Amino acid sequence: MSSWLTSLEGTEAGHDLALALALLAALLHAIFGALQKGRHDPWLSRGAIDFSYGLIAAPFALFVVPWPEPHMWPIFGTVFVIHVIYKLLQGFTYSKGAYTVVYPVVRGTGPLFAVIGAYFLFGETFNATQWFGVAVLLAGIYGLAVYNLRTITVNRDTLVPALWLAVATGMFVALYTTYDAYGIRATADPFTFLAWFFFLDGLFFMPPLAAYLWWQKADRPDLGPLMKRGVLGAFVAFFSFGAIMVATRLDNVGEAAVLRETSTVFAALIGWLILGEKVGPRRLTLMALIALGAVIVEIGG
Repeated sequence: MSSWLTSLEGTEAGHDLALALALLAALLHAIFGALQKGRHDPWLSRGAIDFSYGLIAAPFALFVVPWPEPHMWPIFGTVFVIHVIYKLLQGFTYSKGAYTVVYPVVRGTGPLFAVIGAYFLFGETFNATQWFGVAVLLAGIYGLAVYNLRTITVNRDTLVPALWLAVATGMFVALYTTYDAYGIRATADPFTFLAWFFFLDGLFFMPPLAAYLWWQKADRPDLGPLMKRGVLGAFVAFFSFGAIMVATRLDNVGEAAVLRETSTVFAALIGWLILGEKVGPRRLTLMALIALGAVIVEIGG
């Protein structure tokens, strides 16, 4: 399968597959965010998810995929640091803000910086139509932020810091998207990067330890349902992160990163239908504007 994927790089078939993978990643990432924000404390949920996918990935990393080339270890080290900071910011963001408020800002801030990062790292450029799409997307994001500042009642006392944390988290979304794209392109077999990323990220990372420490002071949920959510989240993470990373290897990083932000629409529906959060027509319209910007970027390309 690795040979087949690499043979599609730079082809029209590769572009179409990258488009489908980015959309799949959008849906799955909204589900992943809801799993972390949903039933249990976000720190406990994230710890259970990370521990689960690290444990599942371990045999694949150690015994199935080719061993990483020597030059990959510094790359994995940098990836490790970026994701540490990203997950800490994400955990604080979800702890302080309502899901339908902070998620669009997190996911929408990322594309602008991802496009800029892709220019410096890969030499990718956007045309005028695509930049217009980015502007539409950003209008939806910051329009949503202003609307929420005026109308939201849930977690009102922590909304402003939650929004700032969401912007910072979005910047690290862009950073990990572009640098991870560099990492998956730096190895001959893309599945080597994915297997070792999940192995190292899950078992030798901060969320499981942070979750254990948080467990000592949080209202302790039943461990069984928490770990079931962790295993479910692990498989969602495999396909969500794996899909967007393969998309960035097959096609432009900036386009894939922007298209993934249609996840805001899925997130609105999840927050409304599953988490019971009020969305309303105005907020839903602004979220749709974010998605429209992503579509314009794709069509313009």
